[in-house]
Amino acid sequence: MRAAFVTPPPGLAPLTDFNLEEVPGAQGLFTLTAAEEPAVRLFLLDAATYVPHYSPRLSEAQREVLGPDVPEAHLFVVANPGPGGTSVNLAAPIVVDLGTGRCAQLILEGTDYPLRAALAQAA
Repeated sequence: MRAAFVTPPPGLAPLTDFNLEEVPGAQGLFTLTAAEEPAVRLFLLDAATYVPHYSPRLSEAQREVLGPDVPEAHLFVVANPGPGGTSVNLAAPIVVDLGTGRCAQLILEGTDYPLRAALAQAA
């Protein structure tokens, strides 16, 4: 599906158009690939599947980023695979309106959520 960020994700400006695709055979694992630069790719995990107790509180302004009524918003966390295991960014989730493809990476302020939490510990 097409994923259109309302503003470029941090560190990826000026890119806003991406393709979100589930990895076959890996439930809840997705790739987010820049439409204009396919070499730019992130791995996203369905938060409900991989970090089920993760429930960040979004500010009113953050909820309004995608629009006033987003019935199909879905929460993802960015995964960073590495030699010591996979970590996830809990401080800046990606929220996608599955109905429209509009999305945003929201920076959570005033929380203790880490930028790099070991996946096993985050679950």
